[in-house]
Amino acid sequence: MQPDASAPPIDANTALCGVILHPASHTRSPAMHNAAFRALDLNAVYLAFDVTPGNLEAALQGARAFSIRQLAVSIPHKEAILPFLDAVDATARAIGAVNTVTTVDGALVGSNTDWVGAVRALERETQLAAREAVVLGAGGAARAVVYGLLARGARVRVLNRDVSRAAQLAAELGADSAGPLESFESDRCDILVNTTSVGLRSDASPLPGLRLASGVVVLDAVYDPSRTRLLRDAEKCGARTVEGKWMLIYQAAEQFSGWTGREAPVDVMAAAFEEAGRAD
Repeated sequence: MQPDASAPPIDANTALCGVILHPASHTRSPAMHNAAFRALDLNAVYLAFDVTPGNLEAALQGARAFSIRQLAVSIPHKEAILPFLDAVDATARAIGAVNTVTTVDGALVGSNTDWVGAVRALERETQLAAREAVVLGAGGAARAVVYGLLARGARVRVLNRDVSRAAQLAAELGADSAGPLESFESDRCDILVNTTSVGLRSDASPLPGLRLASGVVVLDAVYDPSRTRLLRDAEKCGARTVEGKWMLIYQAAEQFSGWTGREAPVDVMAAAFEEAGRAD
């Protein structure tokens, strides 16, 4: 492969950024961030680091030693990472999950941009205030989505296979109620967000036989495939759908701006996301 002539040379001044997750083979974050670095002529490079849960603390020690400027944090580390950071901002602390670690004066500071990604993705199709929203899942991504919906004035019900986790999330963040997935009621829903992994690289749905009223907005945080079974079933009901890529793109743009102080080139990042998908 020929080197990209448009990219700044990698040298002793190149800023190192990346994403930690496990497994790492599917991530498109390097494609998005490196495209943004090139577009703004920034001397930085973004890599993917496959970090198992048992190596999380050691990975952060390495990040500190190598002066890594920023790390995105993905599954399964968003909640487990909190005890290993020097500081966590108020929003991430309230959410109870971190998806971004930035080096600030030598300290590793945790924050969360997932909630911004979810809100901006949903706002492509609807306003959120006073809407009835249902969130599927109770992990780190669900916590961020619930936080964002509540911050925008929506009423939120959390459904999860493990009802105790849903109830804990609802209590901690102030959601209206919680229950099992089987309790989903289509007539109590203006917005539906799936944050579970059901449908990832498969044709499964977290809500088989979905029925929705026309006009409901459905966001699936799963981005591979782009048109999940959940989204296809929702479209058949006349729902308006938002692909998971938009949540990922907007949260990445917020990360980029938070570190660089520059407006993220969202169109460039979206194009890089699509190109990375074609290369898979």
